[in-house]
Amino acid sequence: MQRLWLPILLVVVGIGLVLTFFQGAIAKRIMRAGLERAQAADSIAERPDGLHVVLCGAGGPLPDPVRSGPCVAVIAGQRVFLVDVGSGAARRLPRLGIQPGRVDGVFLTHFHSDHIDGLGGLGLQRWVGGTHKLPLPVYGAEGVSEVTGGLNQAYRLDAVYRTAHHGPEVVPPTGAGFHPVSFPEPAEGEGTVVLEDEGLRVTMFRVEHPPVVPAVGYRFDYRGRSVVVSGDTNQSTNLERFAEGVDLLVHEALSPELIAIVGEAAAANGLSAIEKIAGDVPTYHATPVQVAETAAAVGAGHLLYYHVVPPLPVPGLASVFLEGVPEAYDGPVTLGEDGTAISLPAGSDRILVE
Repeated sequence: MQRLWLPILLVVVGIGLVLTFFQGAIAKRIMRAGLERAQAADSIAERPDGLHVVLCGAGGPLPDPVRSGPCVAVIAGQRVFLVDVGSGAARRLPRLGIQPGRVDGVFLTHFHSDHIDGLGGLGLQRWVGGTHKLPLPVYGAEGVSEVTGGLNQAYRLDAVYRTAHHGPEVVPPTGAGFHPVSFPEPAEGEGTVVLEDEGLRVTMFRVEHPPVVPAVGYRFDYRGRSVVVSGDTNQSTNLERFAEGVDLLVHEALSPELIAIVGEAAAANGLSAIEKIAGDVPTYHATPVQVAETAAAVGAGHLLYYHVVPPLPVPGLASVFLEGVPEAYDGPVTLGEDGTAISLPAGSDRILVE
C-alpha cells in the first residue's frame, strides 16, 4: 500500500509545484479568454425580434447580494432602453450580455436617489464604449433637466480628460453626458407618448408615490407585444388603465411584514432614524398581494416583481414575500433577481422566462 501511495503523492506534489510555478501564466490565459468572451457577448443579437425585458437591477435602496439598484432593460428589436439606473446597474449590464455602448436611451420614473445613482457611470461607459457623437437621451417628467444638468456638470472635467487622453476619434467630445427630454406629468387618465420610432411606442402615465411628484410608469408597445414598468407606486387605478391586457407587468413591491422586522432590528440597536424610515416606506409602495390583484384586474399575461424590498437574504423569505399572491392572481409569477429575463417574441403570444 505504501508503494502505491508514494508515486501518487509524488505526482500530486509535482502537479502542485508546476501549478505554483506557472500560476501567473495560467491566470493570464484565463483572464484573456474570459475578457474575450465578455467583450464579444451580445445577448441582443441572439434574441428573436420582439420585446424583451432583462432586470439589470431588481432591488431597492438597501444592500442586496443578488439585486442591484432598480434598472429594467427593455429591448425592442435591436434597440436597448433602460428604465431607471440604480447603483451597480451599469456594471451589471456587460455580465448580462448588454454592452453599455448599445443603450439608446433611459426613461426615469422619478428622482429618488436609488433610481438615478447609477446614471453617471452608465453615461460614461456608454459614451466611451460606443464612441457616441451625441449625448445619451434621458426621458422623463419635468425635473429631468435638473438631474442631467447636475450630472453633466459633475462629469465635465472627467470628459475633458478622457478626450484629451484617448483622442476625439475614440471619445468624441460631442457625445459626453446626457440630453434631457422632458414632458409634463400626465393628468390622471391621460398618457403621453414620449417616444414613437421604428415600431416602438413608449407611453408615460402617472402613478401614486406621494409625496414624490412627479412619479410615472411606462408602457412599451412593439409589434403586438407589450410591457408595463410601474416605477415606485402604491396600488394604482391609473396604472391599471394603462396596463390593461399587457403581456408582461413589471411591478415593484414591498413586504410590510418583512420591512417591519427591519424596523424592529433597528429599534433594538438604537437606530431611531432607520426605525422611522422602515415605518414610513410602506405608505408609498404596493404590497406583493396588491400587485397580484393589479395583475389579475388587468389580465396580465405574466407578473414580474422587481424593486424587491426588503432584501431576502435567508432561504424561505421568498415564500414569505409571496404569501397570498397565488390566491390573488392565478397567472405565472416571477420574483426577479439581477439577470432575470423574459422574452415576448413578435407575432406570437409566447412568454419565455430565462
